[in-house]
Amino acid sequence: MESMSDLDELVRRAVQKLEPRRRGVVVAALVRDVTTIAGSAGLDAGTRFEIGSVSKVFTTLALARLVESGDLGLDQPLGDFFPAPAGITLRHLATHTSGLPRLPKGMLLPALLRPHAPDPYRDCTADFLITNLARIRPGRPGRRYHYSNLGVGLLGLALARHTGLPFERLINTQINCLVSTGTELTTVPGHRADGHPAAPWNLADLAGAGGLRSTVTDVAAFVRTHFDPSSPGVTLSLETEFRINPFMSQRLGWMARQLHERVGGHAQIYHNGQTGGFASFAGFDPDKQVGVVVLSATARSVDTVAFELLKDLQSEA
Repeated sequence: MESMSDLDELVRRAVQKLEPRRRGVVVAALVRDVTTIAGSAGLDAGTRFEIGSVSKVFTTLALARLVESGDLGLDQPLGDFFPAPAGITLRHLATHTSGLPRLPKGMLLPALLRPHAPDPYRDCTADFLITNLARIRPGRPGRRYHYSNLGVGLLGLALARHTGLPFERLINTQINCLVSTGTELTTVPGHRADGHPAAPWNLADLAGAGGLRSTVTDVAAFVRTHFDPSSPGVTLSLETEFRINPFMSQRLGWMARQLHERVGGHAQIYHNGQTGGFASFAGFDPDKQVGVVVLSATARSVDTVAFELLKDLQSEA
């Protein structure tokens, strides 16, 4: 990056690309120890958004830190925390290899029939999840990748049970950042992809899969943590790997993709998210020490622009 003005321009351009079909976005670009933030009118670095499935990597970093401290084992059975199918471990939950379905049993059809229903996860209390889990016959753990909101949600519930802390407090304690699960703290209204207002999502006790709210400042600080391999839990998070195909792998929470040599050959580690009224992206390259965070108040993917900005930062670093 030749100058700070170049970085500012890249971030402003990303905001401009995202704005036409969205009701407000905030973008952060990280280059080594510098963070540049820009956003739509009325939004700033302190505006709080639902971050959807980006919550998963907060959950898995908390797991990694508890494992490194000796508090938990990565291959500890889920059944140590509540009744669960045999063979499923915390590692399986964090890498989407548990054999569990994407959603709790019985939730998929209503979600398809009522895509704009308010918070489809609102009844996912601990009692519901544990009872529902008893009705599921999972695939063989560790054999294949199958993305599971249920799996990471159960991981968050297990960590909360183990520490005796509410999930939100667990994350704030383990990661030293400001996140919340309370709907009253969302300071910007969300919108569906068609522009209509969207009701907030809470996710109840499945919050570990997508129930956090945060600001671009705090998510950017979380991403920067992963630039330092000596930071607790980071190396374990990034080195634990389940290979999906030659170009994609699953780490603890994070997804990783290898770009083709024609477009730079860079490795990009990332997670995206979406709720009923919000979309999010957090991605980085720990070797280049660059990262991107995008938070949007509309449930329309921001991935294309976010990946493009990350690739630009990698090329310039």
